[in-house]
Amino acid sequence: MKKVLMQGAISPEKIANSIAHHQVKTNIGGHSIFLGQVRADEIEGKIVQAIDYSAYEDMAEKEFHNIREAAFEKFDLTCLHIYHSLGIVKAGEICLFVFTSSKHRAMVFDACRFITEEIKAKVPVFGKEIFEDATHQWKTNH
Repeated sequence: MKKVLMQGAISPEKIANSIAHHQVKTNIGGHSIFLGQVRADEIEGKIVQAIDYSAYEDMAEKEFHNIREAAFEKFDLTCLHIYHSLGIVKAGEICLFVFTSSKHRAMVFDACRFITEEIKAKVPVFGKEIFEDATHQWKTNH
């Protein structure tokens, strides 16, 4: 199983390096990338400064693996990478990186959306919103 969960924000360098490493794979015709970014939402007059992500790590890694396998079965993918943050990620930073590759563009768009929606629906990762006044609350997904 490929490890998905990583401490802290996903850096722009990690994303750029991932893209750069695919230049040698000349059988790929298209890539699609989804980047989940922490928003500075205003909730009841308070601004979100960061989200502290936690997870049932073994269960989450297994579910990420199941989603990955389902995506390879459903779509004709060449490559698939998923990374999700644990710990504190500040507003504006990246917390989710989904990168799909295939011979054809339509496949990567569909696969990227499928994977992203499956992650939101099935993976036991939780976010605690941290406000500017240091108070916090559990995030609710919409």
